[in-house]
Amino acid sequence: MPKKTIILGVTGSIAAVKAENLAKRLKEIGRVIVVITEAAKEFVAPEGLAKASGNRVVTSLFEKYRKERETVEHISLAEEADLLLIAPATANTISKLANGIADDMLSTLVLATKAPILIAPAMNTNMWETPIIQENVAKLKARGYRFIGPAFGRLASGRMGKGRLAPLGRIVKESERILKEKKDLIKKRILITAGPTQEPLDPVRFISNRSSGRMGYALARAALSRGGGVTLISGPTQLLPPSGAEVINAQTAKEMRREVLRNFKKADVFISCAAVADYRPKKREKKKIKGERNFTLELERNPDILKEVSRKKGKRILVGFALETENLIKNAKAKLREKNLDLIVANPYSQAGRETNIVKIIDKKGRIQNLPRLPKKEVARRILDRIARMLK
Repeated sequence: MPKKTIILGVTGSIAAVKAENLAKRLKEIGRVIVVITEAAKEFVAPEGLAKASGNRVVTSLFEKYRKERETVEHISLAEEADLLLIAPATANTISKLANGIADDMLSTLVLATKAPILIAPAMNTNMWETPIIQENVAKLKARGYRFIGPAFGRLASGRMGKGRLAPLGRIVKESERILKEKKDLIKKRILITAGPTQEPLDPVRFISNRSSGRMGYALARAALSRGGGVTLISGPTQLLPPSGAEVINAQTAKEMRREVLRNFKKADVFISCAAVADYRPKKREKKKIKGERNFTLELERNPDILKEVSRKKGKRILVGFALETENLIKNAKAKLREKNLDLIVANPYSQAGRETNIVKIIDKKGRIQNLPRLPKKEVARRILDRIARMLK
C-alpha cells in the first residue's frame, strides 16, 4: 500500500505515555505527523514523539506562522491527512469536538479535514459513563466519526473499569483498515429506509413495532464512508441523523411509500430496511379513546412498498430484510422471489433491537452467506461489500 499520512492527535490523558510506542507502530503503515495538546505535554515530551514518528511534532496553532510568517498550518495539514487518529482522547477533547469548539491545533484540524476521524478514548470509568459524555459520543458517531474502545482493565486510580486506552495493536489494525477502505460507491445514489412506522388509532395512540432503526442508520453511515450519496427515509427513532445524508422523516406507511416513490427514480440501489407496519386502523378516531368500554379494532392492509417498487426495478439493485419468528430461510427465500430482490438479509426475531446482529445474506441463486454475531456497523459493511461487487 502506498504510504498514507496519519495525523496522530495526542491529548492530556495519562495514557499519553503510550503515544511514542503507538507512533512507532503507526510508522509501519504510513507517514506519521503528531499533533500534541498543551495538557498532553504533562505526560509525554514532544522530542520523544518526534523521534518515534520521524517527523517534527506540531505543538501550537500558530507555531509555524510565528517562525516562518507563513499562513497558519491547520489547512495544509488537514488536506494532507488520509486519517486523523486521536489517541488517547480525553473527555474534554470529545466534548469540544462534539460542540464544534476549535481552540487549539488539534480541534481546528478536526473541523478542517475531510479525512476519516478515528477516536480512541481514555479516561476514568465514571467520566466515560456520565450521560453528557455518552451524548457527545453519540453526536460524533452520528456525524461519521469512528470510535475504538475504551477497554476494560485497571485504571490510573488503581480500580478496575472501562476507560483504558484500547490495545495499541487494535488501534493500528483499525487505522490500517480505514486507510484501505474502498471508495467504491462514488457517484452512486443509495436510497435506504429505516426504523418503524406508526399508524395512529387516535390523537395519542398508534400501532407500531420494536424496530430501533439502528441497522438502517448503520447502512447509511457505511454507504457515506464509501463515497455514496445517501437518502435515508426514516420512521420515528431516537437516533441522531447521519451527517452527510439527506434525511426524510416519515411516520406512517403511506408517508414512507410516498417518499420512496418520489426518490426511487434517481436511486442506483434501494435498501428496504424499515419495519413497515403491514396493517393500519381502518378508522382513526378524532378524539382520545376512553378506557370505559370495550371496542373492536378493525385493520386494513398497508401498501407493500417493496413489492410496488420491484415492478419499476429496471437496472437498480434491490435489497430487502426479513425478520422472522420461524422458518427463517424458507420465508426469506419466498420474499426474495416474490419481490424480485437481488439480496435479502434474514435475521431472527431474537436479535431485534440489539446493537449486534446475526444475519444470513441470501442471493437470487439461493446461496447463503452466514455471518457470525457482529456489530451492526460491521453487518452494514458486509452488505455493502456485496452490493459494490454487484454494481461492478
